[in-house]
Amino acid sequence: MEIERINESTVKFYITYTDIEDRGFDRDEIWYNRERGEELFFDMINEAHDLENFEIEGPLWIQVQALDQGMEIVVTRGQVTDGNVKLEIPVSENKEEAPVDDNIVDMLDEQYRSSKSDRNGSLESEDLEIVISFQDMEDLISLSKAFHVSDVHNEVYFFENRYYLYLVFDQRYTEDEQDNMVSHVLEYGNESDLSIFRIREYGTTIASEHGLQTFNENFS
Repeated sequence: MEIERINESTVKFYITYTDIEDRGFDRDEIWYNRERGEELFFDMINEAHDLENFEIEGPLWIQVQALDQGMEIVVTRGQVTDGNVKLEIPVSENKEEAPVDDNIVDMLDEQYRSSKSDRNGSLESEDLEIVISFQDMEDLISLSKAFHVSDVHNEVYFFENRYYLYLVFDQRYTEDEQDNMVSHVLEYGNESDLSIFRIREYGTTIASEHGLQTFNENFS
């Protein structure tokens, strides 16, 4: 996959269908399976973040062009000022406007309709989701004994010789409380870049809910 930083708020991806298949996706399912399309997109965004320090916050403008050998995707990050969205959309040298895939646009619009909370608390915050990996089951068992928060949604999976814990902190917790709990969890495992959708698709489900409670009750 090729990543090109256009400007401060825009990044362009070019990914071949071969690259898509090498990542474990079927070239057809990314257009018709919403979760798989979302998973591929966030895999790409994670790479852009690592290589280009491209942060995704607030509303997005997405342009997807299907080519013979792959896809070209342009992502522009909008700025919210006084409730108004400002998008500096780059002008393509190609006079023909590239087709936009409605499924991907709808998915991203749903994902980012609610902006992340700013430091002044002027914007509504989202639930915090995190995936933690454990190389040894004993670490997960130890965490289950030490971390007792019954109202935090948590799932446990086994995938590629590792255990994974998926946590969702809803808005009943403040940002500081979330940070403290995540720091506690990270004493036992490591944050993973893997998407929960890939783990659910290809991994083995240990507990689809109350995972830590299940480990705590069944392992001494």
